[in-house]
Amino acid sequence: MNKIVNPEPLFNDEYTGEPPAKRVLGHIQSKREQGAAVAGLYCGYAPMELIHAMDIVPAVLCAFANAHIEAAEVHLPANLCPLIKSSYGFVIKDACPFYAVSDVVIAETTCDGKKKMFELMSHIKPLYVMDLPQVPDEKEARDEWKGMILKTKSFLENHTGKRATDEQIETALKDSNRKNALMRKIFDFAARQTPVVSWKELYDVISLAMSARAEDIIPQLETIITNLENRVAEGYYYGKKDAPRVMVTGCPVGGDALKIFRIIEEMGGVVVAMDSCTGMKGFMDDISEDTGDPVGAIAERYLRIPCSCMTPNNRRLTEMDKIIEKFKPDAVVDFVLHACHSYNIESYKVGEHIKNKHNIPFLKVVTDYSDGDVEQIKTRVQALFESI
Repeated sequence: MNKIVNPEPLFNDEYTGEPPAKRVLGHIQSKREQGAAVAGLYCGYAPMELIHAMDIVPAVLCAFANAHIEAAEVHLPANLCPLIKSSYGFVIKDACPFYAVSDVVIAETTCDGKKKMFELMSHIKPLYVMDLPQVPDEKEARDEWKGMILKTKSFLENHTGKRATDEQIETALKDSNRKNALMRKIFDFAARQTPVVSWKELYDVISLAMSARAEDIIPQLETIITNLENRVAEGYYYGKKDAPRVMVTGCPVGGDALKIFRIIEEMGGVVVAMDSCTGMKGFMDDISEDTGDPVGAIAERYLRIPCSCMTPNNRRLTEMDKIIEKFKPDAVVDFVLHACHSYNIESYKVGEHIKNKHNIPFLKVVTDYSDGDVEQIKTRVQALFESI
């Protein structure tokens, strides 16, 4: 039985108990007041280490709410992916504080819908679209992506006045590796047989870690690890000991899409692995150090991100194997947004791999940001747990 009823929060500051976005926005605004520029981002392929080296703060832009989709549909097709419609709706309604504080926006070609949406918003703020190689294992891909990162550097220099040397970029990537190593230590506490950290707490930490540079967040991460070690020593565990352990994979999850985590928890499960680019994915790999080519090293690392826009995306399966081995989920839920064709099509391959190699129950959920299907998803999750 738990010895701690209400454990000490992982963050103990003025934002404790508030939505994670408030802490992140506070951090970005404080860095801006200190002279940093701000770059709005929509994707995990944006080169964070370059951005940090240039004294620019990355701001993940609003994209996970149902609120402004109706406004977006005035310009965009109703049957478009809700993430794209939400992103655009926030901008045209001037409702995203992260966009408001951004000096520039870095976009990317991960899907056709986003590419065309970026065209519609490109006149509002300086915006640069990075052309992402989508066959990452071809020998030309690394050089192409390195060239695109260097073009992004020139764009940022021209629009922010910020600069970075190769030495500063090398330092930034080493700092990023230190941060990622600490994040993986935190994830280890979810991998325990009885996890001592909740998905809400993990999401809170991940949200800040995505924007904060190492020197700002490492002291907090070290305090969080000490806090979690104390929970273990005192016998605390999150959820019920026999709760089904669940890995959630697929499309980015945030905002209104967090309903999938809540549903799993309401039905008695515990989310132990968050396998998406808004979850653990961005922290699970390191960048090669001291290569003499830090931009090339960054390019290689980012091309290893197993997004469904890549083809063939076999790396997603091999990375899943590692997650399953470490976190030992009892079931896998594949979260797919309506009209996200790459993740939807790839779900078949993922499901077959999970069932055939790991013999783990698999559930594909295709949804949007509304609450209209919550009861239906609850029924399906309950059936999934009954099959364990």
